[in-house]
Amino acid sequence: MSPTNPLVYTFHLRKKKKILMEDKSRWLLCAIFISLLLDHGVVAVGVTHEEAKLLRDEVREMFYHSFDGYMKHAFPLDELKPLSCEGEDTLGGYALTLIDSLDTLALLGDRANFTSSVEWIGKNLQFNINKTVSVFETSIRVLGGLLSAHLIASDYATGMRIPSYDNELLVLAEDLARRMLPAFDTPTGIPFGSVNLMHGVDKHESKITSTAGGGTLTLEFGVLSRLTNDPVFEQVAKNAVRGLWARRSNLDLVGAHINVFTGEWTQKDAGIGTSIDSFYEYLLKAYILFGDEEYLYMFQEAYGAVMQYLHKDPWYVEVNMDSAAIVWPLFNSLQAFWPGLQVLAGDIDPAIRTHTAFFSVWRRYGFTPEGFNLATLSVQHGQKSYPLRPELIESTYWLYKATRDPRYLDAGRDFVTSLQYGARCPCGYCHITDVEFHKQEDHMESFFLAETVKYLWLLFDLAVGPDNRVENGPYQSNAAGKEEQYPAANISSASTQDSNDSSKISGNGFGNSIPLQYPYQEPSPITGLIKGVCPALTHAQKYGLSHLFLERIPQEDVSTTPAKPGRSMVLISDQTIDKTNPEEAALSAQPEPIVAVSGSSDNGQTTDEELTLLESETDSTEDPTL
Repeated sequence: MSPTNPLVYTFHLRKKKKILMEDKSRWLLCAIFISLLLDHGVVAVGVTHEEAKLLRDEVREMFYHSFDGYMKHAFPLDELKPLSCEGEDTLGGYALTLIDSLDTLALLGDRANFTSSVEWIGKNLQFNINKTVSVFETSIRVLGGLLSAHLIASDYATGMRIPSYDNELLVLAEDLARRMLPAFDTPTGIPFGSVNLMHGVDKHESKITSTAGGGTLTLEFGVLSRLTNDPVFEQVAKNAVRGLWARRSNLDLVGAHINVFTGEWTQKDAGIGTSIDSFYEYLLKAYILFGDEEYLYMFQEAYGAVMQYLHKDPWYVEVNMDSAAIVWPLFNSLQAFWPGLQVLAGDIDPAIRTHTAFFSVWRRYGFTPEGFNLATLSVQHGQKSYPLRPELIESTYWLYKATRDPRYLDAGRDFVTSLQYGARCPCGYCHITDVEFHKQEDHMESFFLAETVKYLWLLFDLAVGPDNRVENGPYQSNAAGKEEQYPAANISSASTQDSNDSSKISGNGFGNSIPLQYPYQEPSPITGLIKGVCPALTHAQKYGLSHLFLERIPQEDVSTTPAKPGRSMVLISDQTIDKTNPEEAALSAQPEPIVAVSGSSDNGQTTDEELTLLESETDSTEDPTL
């Protein structure tokens, strides 16, 4: 046969492809091996108590580098442009970064700045403005910031009480929440994504919202109801969660986007990252904060479905909510909150493995990209940025709090190093537009001060010894999306009976919840439109005992309609790898996890491929202290 014979050409092409895959796999195994050494402290030098104090001081300086830059160059605009040292309005034009930073100022013991900021806000801030704002972002950043600062400023036990304070922030919080209530006027109870603070919902407003946008309001609205004795806020937020949960699939999965009028899912990709993440987070945290077992039941059902259909140990993928077919093998940066949530739920072992996998991506690039493709083992095209997100740092804090494993302090030190050398700008810290080249962008989200820096400070404060502020200070974390600190004196015990299935919730350190301080009654009318109920749900549907199916779609159609994945995916099979290197052979002593991946082709036929996912081996021995 001649060299140009198609059979010979095909043979050589396959041989070359096999060699390339073997080289890539050997490189990956070496990377995992090095990562394991670092994670176990064989190479890395552990953080001592003395170094933890120095790192805590360094993080404090990072906060003030950014906060002072904002106050000097951007205030009272919403956010800082740290490269050009200018300001910009990004949410509503009401000093967003200052409001979002209030509880961090209190946590750092900065009485002077906390007092002056509260006084300025009380005298100057108003929400009677013609601005259309995100219900979700305004709730977690502004409403949450006002409520936590109100509780801190009004309580002697915090050491930050302001004698002249007269509930100004609570008045502002109630006014803001009432201006958002028209967004909940929908047939499903699920709110619109945006609302105009002066005129309500625009007639052209999109009827499509994300699951996170509709299901991440219970903490702030629930606390507000308890502080104002008006149940309407908690009612509408809880009805929104019920409206989403009742429309889950038969697999107990929820999609990413939904029509708030028809209740139809417009994007059926189920995951724990973008557009869904905080829905799961707030289910558990609402139970922790309020002691409401309805939230606990929903969380347990939802968590079980996630672990059954989305968990490909140690990673998580996106699947079709009806069929569980994988549609997106991607590590999304917003997934990084999940190990921390698992700590709160008491499920430590998978949290450790997943955190190690997620952190390996940070170590590879110096930051976590918005998307890392698990099939190609590379940064996802169009998702190369790192906007100073806190989720991975948050999970690191919770895991260190639960295990006291020094590897998490080493991780914290890596976070600080990356931020200092890659993101520090003249007036603050910059977005990273490309994690592979560490290119900076002239923007700094308010959550960098409210969450990212705060979690780093909490992590090292916890490590300095018995005099740390985390365990001995006046605050109890409400574990909210913005991690507002509520004074412990304002969180009193509520007598609630444990659920039969709540074993994983015990032992998480949260024995208190905010009791219901008012009898439920019909609230005074806010507008003629607020229903205060979710009329489409029966009692069984509200409590997750049955599903809600759209009347115009027969129930059998929901289960029989073929799932159409929203995105294509590339699969890699490395079953033919010949591990001849001694180090690789040692690593291959344990069986590699092989995940059967089903994907739908254009003609509706399904094909099975094998996808090898990275596996963490750092959890091979259990910590005897757990």
